[in-house]
Amino acid sequence: MKSDHRILRGPCLTEKANLQLEVDGKVVFKVDPSANKIEIKNAVEKMFDVKVKNVHTTNMHGKQKRVGRFTGFTNDWKKAYVTLSEGEINFADQL
Repeated sequence: MKSDHRILRGPCLTEKANLQLEVDGKVVFKVDPSANKIEIKNAVEKMFDVKVKNVHTTNMHGKQKRVGRFTGFTNDWKKAYVTLSEGEINFADQL
C-alpha cells in the first residue's frame, strides 16, 4: 500500500482552485498518477481529518516548453477534485 504522502503530491494553488474551495467546498490536489479515487479519498481523510463526499480525477498532459533552440515537454500529472462534506470548510486553515 502506498504512503499518504506519496499519494498526495501537494495542493494545486490556482485562482480557479481557490474559487472552488470558497463556493463549492472542493479542494484540488496534485496526486500520484497511479493513485485511484479510493486511495485519494482515504489519504485526504487521514491526513487532514475531514469527511470526503466525492472525488473526481483528471489527467493533465505536459506542456511543450522551449529553452533556446531545444524543445521538450513538462511531465504529465494527475489532478484530483475532492468535494468535502458540509461543515468541513475549515480545511483552508490547514493548508
